[in-house]
Amino acid sequence: MFAQKVDFDDFYLFYESENFKESLLELNKIDTAKISKNDMAHWCFYYADTQSNLDQQGIAHKYILKAEKIFNSLNKLSDVIDSKFLRLSIICHQNSLDYDQQSVINDILSYAEKNNDSIRLMKIYFQIGHTFVDNDNKEKANYYYRTILKKTKKSIDTAQAYMNIGSVFSTIEPTNQDSALYYAKKAVPILIKENNLESLTADYNNQAEAYYYKKKYRKAIQYLLKADSININKNDKKTRVILYENLAKNYDSIGDYEFATYYYRDWIKLADSINDLEQDIAIAKERERYQNAELRAENLEEKANTSKKNTQLIISLSILALVIISAYLLQKNTRKKQLLAEQAKDLEVQKVANLLKEQELASIDAMIEGQEKERKRIAEDLHDDLGALMATINLHLENVGSKNSPNALDKTKTLLNEAYEKIRNMSHVKNAGVIANEGLLRAIQNMTSKISSANKIDIEVIAPELKNRLENSLELSLFRTIQELLTNIIKHAEATKATIQLTQFNESLNIIVEDNGKGLETSKIKENGIGLSNIKKRITHLDGTLSIDSTLGRGTTILIDIPLKS
Repeated sequence: MFAQKVDFDDFYLFYESENFKESLLELNKIDTAKISKNDMAHWCFYYADTQSNLDQQGIAHKYILKAEKIFNSLNKLSDVIDSKFLRLSIICHQNSLDYDQQSVINDILSYAEKNNDSIRLMKIYFQIGHTFVDNDNKEKANYYYRTILKKTKKSIDTAQAYMNIGSVFSTIEPTNQDSALYYAKKAVPILIKENNLESLTADYNNQAEAYYYKKKYRKAIQYLLKADSININKNDKKTRVILYENLAKNYDSIGDYEFATYYYRDWIKLADSINDLEQDIAIAKERERYQNAELRAENLEEKANTSKKNTQLIISLSILALVIISAYLLQKNTRKKQLLAEQAKDLEVQKVANLLKEQELASIDAMIEGQEKERKRIAEDLHDDLGALMATINLHLENVGSKNSPNALDKTKTLLNEAYEKIRNMSHVKNAGVIANEGLLRAIQNMTSKISSANKIDIEVIAPELKNRLENSLELSLFRTIQELLTNIIKHAEATKATIQLTQFNESLNIIVEDNGKGLETSKIKENGIGLSNIKKRITHLDGTLSIDSTLGRGTTILIDIPLKS
């Protein structure tokens, strides 16, 4: 008996338009008992993918394991790798599943590198980054996301790498939300251009989460409502559950309890509907297992009773949740006076903060005044001390060879050595003062402020994590490096905007210098061109690394990583 050839045309029609409910109906019309082994493997793969997009991760995991096993038996290695990718995606949505995630990652990575498969390589780099995020290893996660930025040729990969870097800062280090917002916002124009609505929705939610941590709740609500206004097909219900929960907690934070209750109710209702859908599909699959009419009727009756009990339980839990929420909101109302008192305290704190700001400005004025005094002192030293000494040397030189002053030459040499030491000491004091008194960050800010004041180029300095001073010689070397990079931008890039970002980790310092200039072809960069020779020597001397990412017409990004010695 020959196996039937499967016609997937109707399925593809709905699948490619992301109408996954209709896709599932078309798959269920196929009689899997009469198809070939190869078609059965593809049927299991599509069935798993469709169930995953409908948020049924338990069912999806079961069928992707079947597909992978059949592809293995047919020795279709490329299809096996695709199955492993889908299994990783399902695992990310269903943390309770048992799996050997690292083994799957290693299999895919080995295949992609051996076959020079850039598409799968980018996908597995994303997955490895996600794994390090799960283990709270921010530095290694960002390493793989930045590797994607360097190697990918697809703009959507670039956008999603930016999103993931932002999520790393937001989730692993909640106090550093400025960096999270910086990278999340860089992804938005690319996602809009690519019309990737699912990722755009997630990005808006990530920005809202960052604003929530910054206690800017109204700003968070603004981005959550933007996300909720987007129509998506993949994982729609699961996405809405996340958005409604976040809307509820933000409205609760600003004391708008009416809207908080509204979104809490929608959140509970939608979460329950996801569970009902999974239950209905599970019952349908159980029906297919039984051929005997009597056994099927008995099984349906048992399932119906179970469904009824589950429905009653869900209703009871929903009522209990509403009672708890109502009690919580009543308690919040009784605390209004206490909150007003706390707000008054916050106003006092704000006054103190303003006072400190004024003191800081006064300190800056004092620093500038001190610099002027130092310049005046150096000028006086040159005039009074060194000037007098040079005049004395001149007198002795005139007496060289005179019988009246036989030791004139020796005295001249002694005075010249003394002059050399004075100049050397003055130089050391000057070099130490530039960085030692102000610090690397303040020195960079002063420099960029002077450059920007010419109204030719706008330079932004971002240093959310540069909290501690570095060793003085290291700060001086880094300052000179950034100074040379800015000189290159001014002379060659024809840029109107530039950004300097400094991020300090426990064991390294990351510097990113970006501009929106005319860019360059990295393959044609000369080692001795545009000051790069001096820069690379400095970075090599510091045991650091330097990489350049540039495209003609799209600006240049220079990445520097410097290890920090303990």
